[in-house]
Amino acid sequence: MSTFSIFLVLITIVCFLLVVVIMVQNPKGGGLSSSFGGSTQMGGVQKTSDFLDKSTWTLAAILIGLIMLSSLSFGGALSDTGSKIIDNTETKAPSTSTPAAPVQTVPTGTTPAK
Repeated sequence: MSTFSIFLVLITIVCFLLVVVIMVQNPKGGGLSSSFGGSTQMGGVQKTSDFLDKSTWTLAAILIGLIMLSSLSFGGALSDTGSKIIDNTETKAPSTSTPAAPVQTVPTGTTPAK
């Protein structure tokens, strides 16, 4: 498994978590915050909103960081040197010298057919 594949899996997980956190929030006062409307609840509405807000920004920062690191691993200093695509294009590159024509030899001691 290449480094880029690992980053791709991590980016997918962070994107899924970010979608879940954003969908839980409701800008009109509903969502998860409205279910904890009573002041007797542990944490209260303000703590839930703060947690969702901080988790959104944290996941977004992690996502941007993973994208930057994956771009380095894809084509930069951290890239894998065993790429099959690059190896195939290097071996199929045309050579600059012209190929020699095959030499036909006639066996000695026999005469060509008439």
